[in-house]
Amino acid sequence: MQTTRDQMSTTDPRSDNSLASTKKPNSPMQAIVQDRFGSADMLQFETVEQPTIDDDEVLIEVHAAGVDRGTEHLMTGLPYLIRLAGYGVTKPKNRTLGLDVSGVVIEVGAAVTRFSPGDEVFGISNGSFALYAAAAEDKLALKPANLTFEQAAVAAVSGITALQALTDVGNVQPGQRVLVLGASGGVGSYAVQLAKALGADVTGVASTSKLDLVRSLGADHVIDYTHADFADGNIRYDLILDIGGRSGVSRLRSALTPDGTLVIVGGEDGNRFTGGVGRQVRAMALSPFVGQRLTTFIGTEHFSFIERLAEFLVSGSVVPVIGQWFELNDVPHAMRQLAAGNASGKTAIIVRPADQDRR
Repeated sequence: MQTTRDQMSTTDPRSDNSLASTKKPNSPMQAIVQDRFGSADMLQFETVEQPTIDDDEVLIEVHAAGVDRGTEHLMTGLPYLIRLAGYGVTKPKNRTLGLDVSGVVIEVGAAVTRFSPGDEVFGISNGSFALYAAAAEDKLALKPANLTFEQAAVAAVSGITALQALTDVGNVQPGQRVLVLGASGGVGSYAVQLAKALGADVTGVASTSKLDLVRSLGADHVIDYTHADFADGNIRYDLILDIGGRSGVSRLRSALTPDGTLVIVGGEDGNRFTGGVGRQVRAMALSPFVGQRLTTFIGTEHFSFIERLAEFLVSGSVVPVIGQWFELNDVPHAMRQLAAGNASGKTAIIVRPADQDRR
């Protein structure tokens, strides 16, 4: 299910959220958990203990959560580099899945200064597929008032990745030609809108069924990769964002201007050990010997980027694209849809259905 720009712009009809709980709830709570790495079949809807928070964390009454590729990697434990990065070697370090979050702060740690109970927040948590989640203070920002909890819940992870790729890494400039590969996905849907807001001429690449969505995001041009080749030599781009693509470095370079920049945001190819990292390594190794800049990055999860993103969200120049909605107990199905490539934009998880704008 695709969401039009008018639908995406719908604000939360609730006029007063001041009644949200500011008391620490009683244990236990419901959550999506896993005890082994694997497919969505490993996920269970269980009753578990409510999380405790450290001094620099807050406890969030979760209203909505988001689904992203990073969550899928943490679920499967693939590539194996994920496990070596500290997320668990033989089993998940954190049983509760989910990163993107929005909700209401109900408890703050002793060292927290930026939030108080009752604040509506969004950002990145440690297990958002649950009724309550702990999150570091420096990975949260105040929720824009013009967004529903669902919209805010799908913004942080993909939005700040796109923002960093375009600005901090890609150094996009007004008037530049920007090519976004994977324009209909989570990061891509933000990249198209952000690039337009920053003054670029944007071309989005997607499959036939998703071209209208990419146009609705404001792309100046669209390419159906099933019928056309972005690297046919007709147009060269100043900046290419390759989001989860599989194109070789030489092919990507052929679509760049002689001094253009390639930012490889992700890749779903490669082996079980390194995933798509090999392509990034080859690009960076070649970069010093050519006129083009070939690079990649690891996104920084910090409130400074979330607050920068929030400025675009408040202005309306960037609107979260929600393609599908699922309730908490349907998270396994949501993850299967993502793995099958059936998700457009972002997928929202409704954690507290009674509180949500029911569309």
